[in-house]
Amino acid sequence: MRRLTRKKALTLVKELDAFPKVPESYVESTASGGTVSLIAFTVMAVLAFLEFFVYRNTWMKYEYEVDKDFSSKLKINVDITVAMRCQYIGADVLDLAETMVASDGLKYESVNFELSPQQRLWQMTLLHIQERLRVEHSLQDLLFKAAIKGSPPAQTQSEDSSTSLSACRIHGHLYVNKVAGNFHITVGKSIPHPRGHAHLAALVSHDSFNFSHRIDHLSFGEAIPGIISPLDGTEKVSADSNHMFQYFITIVPTKLNTYKVSAETHQYSVTEQERVINHAAGSHGVSGIFMKYDISSLMVKVTETHMPLWQFLIRLCGIIGGIFSTTGMIHSLVGFLVDVICCRFQMGIYKPLNKTPPDVQENSGNSETLLPTEN
Repeated sequence: MRRLTRKKALTLVKELDAFPKVPESYVESTASGGTVSLIAFTVMAVLAFLEFFVYRNTWMKYEYEVDKDFSSKLKINVDITVAMRCQYIGADVLDLAETMVASDGLKYESVNFELSPQQRLWQMTLLHIQERLRVEHSLQDLLFKAAIKGSPPAQTQSEDSSTSLSACRIHGHLYVNKVAGNFHITVGKSIPHPRGHAHLAALVSHDSFNFSHRIDHLSFGEAIPGIISPLDGTEKVSADSNHMFQYFITIVPTKLNTYKVSAETHQYSVTEQERVINHAAGSHGVSGIFMKYDISSLMVKVTETHMPLWQFLIRLCGIIGGIFSTTGMIHSLVGFLVDVICCRFQMGIYKPLNKTPPDVQENSGNSETLLPTEN
């Protein structure tokens, strides 16, 4: 009984075989079939190799959600050089709640405003990258994945610092509340005031005003490799002493999760405006550099992803099976057309000629048919 049951099971399994085997005596190998098979296998290998590179490649996935973190502090990283002496200017932050933030984390350093050849080359490279980022947005994805971290060459000070160092480098970081605010650099040192804050500018001559500046770095949050801020490398030169430079910044919280970096930081977009202060012409205001920032309520999550293994296997099977079946159909169709053409050619060779010779046609045209007469 068991043997009969096994035989029935084997017979049933054989009947379900979707890949029947053809005896070798029934198979005929041809040179054209071998050529097509060689081409098909070559194309399969090339496409499978390229598909593997697609599988190894990664791309950045962007997601958006509401930023629910409103209690933490926002870090402002500053590195700005102003073409005025350090004793004439002051930098501080005033947020939307009229809260003045202490600028103890900022350092004032006397430097030259002109850059050395190495520093100028670094700035031109940075500006070129900024220009390409505005055109090729996918370049930022490459910077995210590469996590490139660079720093400008160190500034060199001359020996006679008392006479040649006419600019001031303000660098460091500040921690502010996560509300809209205004980071500004203007004439005079900041002093506390019951209604906000003020700058002691009465002792500074208007002839010494020069707010030409260079922003070597300005970012918000932790400094993450691979993120180039929009204002990095910006340089503004003013020919007028009373000049106001305004930057309107929108900060976007960002969670970056790549194979090299995993951190929380902030990106920002910026628009610029500048004008000359002339009270007689109706252009009122205070000379200086004003960076008014606002924080977006949306958070961007940037995640580096790649193709799953199951999807890669499915695409690979599709490539192999598709090429195999397509080349088989093409080879059969070409063989059929060749057979039809050869058949017609051979039939044309062996077709009998039914044409009448010309002399017979002439005689038949002039001859008369004689019918037998009865006597």
